[in-house]
Amino acid sequence: MVPPDSVLGVIPTWLALYPLALIAFGTAGFILYHRVFRLILLGRAADRFDQPIRRIVGAIPLIFGQSKVLQRVSLRRDLAGLAHFFIFWGFLSFTASYVVFIFGDAASPQFSETILTETGVRIAAIYLDVLATIFLVVLAWAAIRRWVATPRRLSFDLTQKWESAIILLLIAGLMLLSIVTEAMYVASGGDGPTAAAIVGSALGNALSGMGLSAELANALHAVSWWGHVAIILGFAVYIPMSKHIHLVGAPLSFVFRSLEAPGTLSTPLDLESAEVFGAANVRDFTQKQLLDGYACAVCGRCTEVCPANISGKTLSPMHIAENLKEHLLEVGPGTANGNGGHDDAKPLIGPWIGQEALWDCLTCGACVQECPVGVEHIDLIVDMRRNLTMERAEIPETGMNALMSMEQRGHPWRGTTYTRTDWAEGLDVPTLAQHPTAEVLFWVGCTAALEKRSQSVARSMASVLKRAGVDFAILGDEEGCTGDPARRMGNEYLYQIMAQQNIETFTRYDVKKIVTICPHCFNTIKNEYPHLGGNYQVLHYSEFVADLIAEGKVKPLVTIDTTLTYHDSCYLGRHNGVYEAPRKIAEAIPGLELREMERCRDRGFCCGAGGGHMWMEESRGRRINHIRTNQFLETGGDTVGVSCPFCLQMFEEGIESSDSAPDGTRAKDLLEILDESLGPS
Repeated sequence: MVPPDSVLGVIPTWLALYPLALIAFGTAGFILYHRVFRLILLGRAADRFDQPIRRIVGAIPLIFGQSKVLQRVSLRRDLAGLAHFFIFWGFLSFTASYVVFIFGDAASPQFSETILTETGVRIAAIYLDVLATIFLVVLAWAAIRRWVATPRRLSFDLTQKWESAIILLLIAGLMLLSIVTEAMYVASGGDGPTAAAIVGSALGNALSGMGLSAELANALHAVSWWGHVAIILGFAVYIPMSKHIHLVGAPLSFVFRSLEAPGTLSTPLDLESAEVFGAANVRDFTQKQLLDGYACAVCGRCTEVCPANISGKTLSPMHIAENLKEHLLEVGPGTANGNGGHDDAKPLIGPWIGQEALWDCLTCGACVQECPVGVEHIDLIVDMRRNLTMERAEIPETGMNALMSMEQRGHPWRGTTYTRTDWAEGLDVPTLAQHPTAEVLFWVGCTAALEKRSQSVARSMASVLKRAGVDFAILGDEEGCTGDPARRMGNEYLYQIMAQQNIETFTRYDVKKIVTICPHCFNTIKNEYPHLGGNYQVLHYSEFVADLIAEGKVKPLVTIDTTLTYHDSCYLGRHNGVYEAPRKIAEAIPGLELREMERCRDRGFCCGAGGGHMWMEESRGRRINHIRTNQFLETGGDTVGVSCPFCLQMFEEGIESSDSAPDGTRAKDLLEILDESLGPS
């Protein structure tokens, strides 16, 4: 893209270009600071500067490889990720070309050839010319997809805003002018190496053949070149004010991402001295959480996969992130200037983010998994739940009842009459008090110990461990709730009290290895207790038992004639990456045919019990467990296999309520099926 020699034959091109660029980029920087970075710094400092090499190296494939964008690409279903990958690298290519061919050649006409050589310039000209042509086709497809053949995730008011049209038009303008500028250069008689551009050269020669004079072509070349520059500089100023600020926010979001397991919540260690519990205004959020609002690309991927949203509830993770940003833009400038006054008191929860939406969340992690720019929705939502629960005592009644039971009885199962050891009656299961040197602590959990249906799973677990010759014990009446339900429902204070009590018990018995039934207990003890000083080797039973099978210590022999569809628990699968172990158990059982739901593994669909919803009633939309049950029934399986006591109850209720479930359809924990396959003890 050869620049014109001067402006109107008077001012050298570089003398006009550089001051304009300085003004434009200076304005962009000013807006970026005042509208973005200054406001992000209002948040609490987050410890996200640790392990800088790991952060940067890990961010490279996320940013330049677009790995999160490409994770769901399908030639049959969704090409959007591939299109974005092309646009991203096209954007980088043209940005580099502007540095060389516009800003470099404007100062020195031979700059590009000095840097790239004449052959390199020819290759670059061909590449950019073809790229611009393909770009126009992709942009046309993107426009049709957004406004004509619109998928659900792009159907929201937020994703249909005029900003998207402006961006598409600006990019299309750049591509058209790139081709036209080369065409006018060729038509004016230019024969430099950039004349190698295929489309531009063909267009220029065609226009010359149609009678376009060299003088007019030269003038049009200057006009199109400056038009190109105007769009570039306008783009630079517009980006900090538009949703495309994610071009800045997303890379930073990836660098400052959490390095812990996805299901791990942040742990405030200053509850005794805290002036505010949770997050209610912009200063209560972390800087990473405020950054996430700017990182959000408003693509709708998170909302598209959200079980709460799919079931007709209020929650939209995309709107949570975007509305936090809009609230920050509303109150942040006054707060940052130190004269916020009334602005500081403007509420976030209510006007911008409804309580219903916050309580709809299952903390299943589908939104975080799908987000292509690293937004961490769960921490954001739970921090606001903490404020509602601990500051305002505004929590759904059924959730409050569970919390009261945890405070009074040490578990959330308010109506149970069972003790922690009733399930083990007659099984000769030792407690740590009786056998303090046991190699493995079998952590039973509240549900498997105190809920009638789930007690069968605990008995099967004990049976399998005994047959394998595992040296294990339980805590019995010394076992308390991990605190997970309280934590997910926002009562961080109660969670930390319960966690510390368990850690003290573990310390007293010098516990080193823990095996759990419940994925929620597994996640909490493994990933969150270390924040409070509790570090142990923690395994979910599926991992532990799969190893026992591989070692030949557990040998399923009895044929179980069933077609089993396995359901991935969110806190086992998506949050902790345990996908293969449960399937290995199923595959080891003779006669069992394993099937998969369409939404499985990291695309799994929550059973509806996460985030405290095991104890909070659904009052809006369809029941989530009914949706998941229907997904199971579509596979034609007669048994849905689970590895979580919450999932077990949700599927049992779903099957019982379904009019389309054939007789004999059942929900079983993998442990129950495995124990049956081991035969009589």
